[in-house]
Amino acid sequence: MKLNIVMVEPEIPQNTGNIARTCAITGAKLHLVHPLGFKIDEKSIKRAGLDYWDKLDIEEHISLDEFLKKYPPEENNMFFATTKGKTKYTDINYSTMDEVFVLYGKETKGLPEWLLEKYLDQKTIRIPMLPTLRSLNLSNSVAIITYEILRQHNFEELQEISTYFD
Repeated sequence: MKLNIVMVEPEIPQNTGNIARTCAITGAKLHLVHPLGFKIDEKSIKRAGLDYWDKLDIEEHISLDEFLKKYPPEENNMFFATTKGKTKYTDINYSTMDEVFVLYGKETKGLPEWLLEKYLDQKTIRIPMLPTLRSLNLSNSVAIITYEILRQHNFEELQEISTYFD
């Protein structure tokens, strides 16, 4: 199974660094959609990703339009993570999908409204939370949804038993 994590115009380098590390250790491909709120070579993003940058499968896109032309939502198993989502992320059966794309929006605004309106009923997913609070940290949201998708695929190709002390 191929998992694609798509960050649309991320703003906070530490979040992107943490997400990059999650992608590296799970084998997910990271897509960065410009404009970014930081330079990819900033120390803070590399510090958060630690020494995993050389193990990361990363693809950059000049814009959301360019990404959507290359990977059309209608032709791909594509989901849009948003607090406005109609479906819980756990209610999707990812286990039958050979490739999955999950898009996340910028920290201050989320995904563009036009995109959510277009796919609200069929492709938006959400993490349940208290109604009085806004949202989880972006890197936490990515980790939660990533590991649900991997769990449904029985953690294929991932080490489940520690050999650290062997």
